[in-house]
Amino acid sequence: MAVASRLDTGRAFAKVLLPTLAKGVIVRRRSAMAMAEWTQADAAAVDTMTSLRDRYGPEPLRLRVTGRSVALVFDADDVARLLDGSPEPFALATTEKRAALNYFQPHGVLASRGEERERRRRFNEKALRPGNVDVGSVVRDEADLLVRHVTSTGVLTWDSFAQTWWRAVRRIVLGSGARADEALTDELKVLRQNANWAFLHPRRHGVRQRFERRLRDHLERGETGSLAAVATPDELVGQVPHWLFAFDAAGIVTMRALAIGGSGAAGVLESARLWPTTPVILRESTLATRWHGTWLPEKTTFVVFTPYFHRQFGDAYRPDLWPNSEPALVPFSGGPGVCPGRDLVLVSAGLMLDTLREHLDVPVLRPPLPATLNHFALRLPAARR
Repeated sequence: MAVASRLDTGRAFAKVLLPTLAKGVIVRRRSAMAMAEWTQADAAAVDTMTSLRDRYGPEPLRLRVTGRSVALVFDADDVARLLDGSPEPFALATTEKRAALNYFQPHGVLASRGEERERRRRFNEKALRPGNVDVGSVVRDEADLLVRHVTSTGVLTWDSFAQTWWRAVRRIVLGSGARADEALTDELKVLRQNANWAFLHPRRHGVRQRFERRLRDHLERGETGSLAAVATPDELVGQVPHWLFAFDAAGIVTMRALAIGGSGAAGVLESARLWPTTPVILRESTLATRWHGTWLPEKTTFVVFTPYFHRQFGDAYRPDLWPNSEPALVPFSGGPGVCPGRDLVLVSAGLMLDTLREHLDVPVLRPPLPATLNHFALRLPAARR
């Protein structure tokens, strides 16, 4: 297995890893996304990954990082091995991930290991079934209000869409009593912004305590027809922050799907293929593992840069790709660590997408679609159909 030169290690960080971190892994930064779109940072990152594979071959490439074992992954079969081998011997709760998530969801499944993770994973899979909540009526109610707003202003912006999306999300997760509680998701956003810095930002204990008190008040109602009714507040309070976090990414995917003329689940999946909201999948080995004849030590961090794999399927809208079993086409990750809310997200996002498409005429981006698309800047002239 090859080891990258110091120069190529620098290229990997400068062109692939650091720009991804700069955009915001836990919550996107507006200014960084604007710069990334202007420079088409993801195109440069994919080109760098391609160059490194051409130079070193398809096996994982070890980077020269002092005191750490880090490997970039280039081959789809290696991606499948990592994802299928999670959480043992390839843990989802990597050192970096635990540091970031500890700001707002220290008890979430993504930050857990061992039996604790298995228990929380089972709980999430059961709780996040689409049938547990009346997604259809919630999404259609909120989408109808957005259609009225857009037809009066003549333009669909990210800010107007996001406001509608979060109202729907709060109703789905916590019930109609939380619909207008913007402070709840604003406080969570502050905590997520801190989490972008992982080890480097001081804890905001006051904000987190206010957020959890506000969250528990909603959970205590256990409103029928929402996810708050599926379990007790004590069981839910540690998991709901992750659900809200995941719905943020789903909103971004939905807005981009509108911009490319997507529809249904395939439109949502294609949006996530073209512009992954999880651009880097990390796994950390829990023991020494053998890769193509080379032993890599315990606690090796494996890096899967998803745009590199996803864009191999082209730069156009390809709903024909779905359903798809390609091992490195992973908009919701894969293997035992696949997103437990995948079906709920697809139902919610697909309904929002289709309801807006049914009533609004918006322009469609044409191929080749950009490698980086700044959702914050999307302004779609729209009229009622």
